[in-house]
Order: sequence, then structure tokens, then C-alpha cells
Amino acid sequence: MIDNHEPMKGTGLQRTYPNFMSQEGGRGQEYNAWSVDGGNTPEHLTTLPFTRMLSGPFDYTPGNFNFDYKTPSGAKVQTTLANQLALYVIIFSPLQMASDLPENYEGKPEFQFVKDVPCTWSDTKVLDSKIGEYTTIARKDWDEKNWYLGSITNRNARDLKVALSFLDKDKEYEAEIYADGPGANYKTNPYPVTISKQKVNSKTVLNIKLAAGGGTAVKFSPIEK
Repeated sequence: MIDNHEPMKGTGLQRTYPNFMSQEGGRGQEYNAWSVDGGNTPEHLTTLPFTRMLSGPFDYTPGNFNFDYKTPSGAKVQTTLANQLALYVIIFSPLQMASDLPENYEGKPEFQFVKDVPCTWSDTKVLDSKIGEYTTIARKDWDEKNWYLGSITNRNARDLKVALSFLDKDKEYEAEIYADGPGANYKTNPYPVTISKQKVNSKTVLNIKLAAGGGTAVKFSPIEK
């Protein structure tokens, strides 16, 4: 399986060579380790789904859980931890990874979403979005059972109301929600995450509260009767 880095943007080559799983070809997470301009902005992440992502799978390498590192250039990851979780749904790559050191995941309940979320999908719904400001995307797993949702915002905190009409009709789901916790802010306090569960269906409107540079990731599992 090939995951090509430092290439040009996607050209559809994976249709000819199906072992060509994913590629970079854009400003990925690595820019947050060395870029002289300080790293990728929250606005960059809310633009990617409508620019680079249109050309095919993108290995952005999400999954940063440690925000206290130092770099010579001062570059930093400019998101909250919950935003990093949401990127697994927002940015499509059929060969996905967790980009941080293993010890930074130990004892972190938020890592359960990284373990649960698939990387191939049977359906995709782009929900309420405004390029460069915020985006919400829902995807159904390849087995057509669970749905997943990712929502991220730029440097502005915002409240969104997301209709769950994409869920299968006449089914109830348990929504496992990983949201920005109290005081979360991508610049000053990226770590807080609140994990909660609630029962939902296709008529539910989910209230999503995004911190500055923040995000929300949700797993929807059908409730078996």
C-alpha cells in the first residue's frame, strides 16, 4: 500500500492503481512542526474540504494530543484536541494514522474515538458549512451500520444546530459525543474535552458548541431492539 508524501495534488491516479491509498500534496500537519509562519491556521482546516480534498484522499496526519512542544520556528498545532478528533471524519484518507507519540495517548479516554473511527465510507453528507469559517461532515461506515460526524470551526467560537436527518429513518441511535470542554481554546487551553452520550434519531437537532479553533466528533451507533 502506498501513502505518498511530498507529491503534487491528487490527479485520480488511485483509480488506476488501487494500492495507491493516499497522499499528501498539501499543507499537512507537519507544517505545525517547522513552518516559519507559525503553522496551519484554523481557517486552513475549514478550507481544505473544499479545495485540496476535491482532488482525492489527503493524508493530513491528524491525531495530535500534545500541544506543549516547542519548535525553533515557534510553529504550533492551532486546534483544540476535540478538533483533532473531528479531522478523522472531515479529512478523507483510506490509510489513516495517529500522528502523535504513543505515550501521549496513554490514559486518554479521547483516544477511544481514534480507535473506533473507520477510514473507508459508504456514504458522505456535507452539512452546514461556510468555506474558511466552519464545516460539518457526516459519513457512514463501509459496513453501513454506524454514522460518524465531524464539525470544526476557525478561530471564532460558534454554536451550531445540526439536523440529524441523514440518520436511517425509524432507527434510534446512541450518540457518543466528544466536544470541546469548559475553557477550551486553541491558543490558551486546547486540552479540555467533554465526553457524553445521548439518544437521538433522524428528527433530532444536535446542538454543537465549538470553542475557538475547536471541534466536535460524534459516533452514532444503532440501538438494537
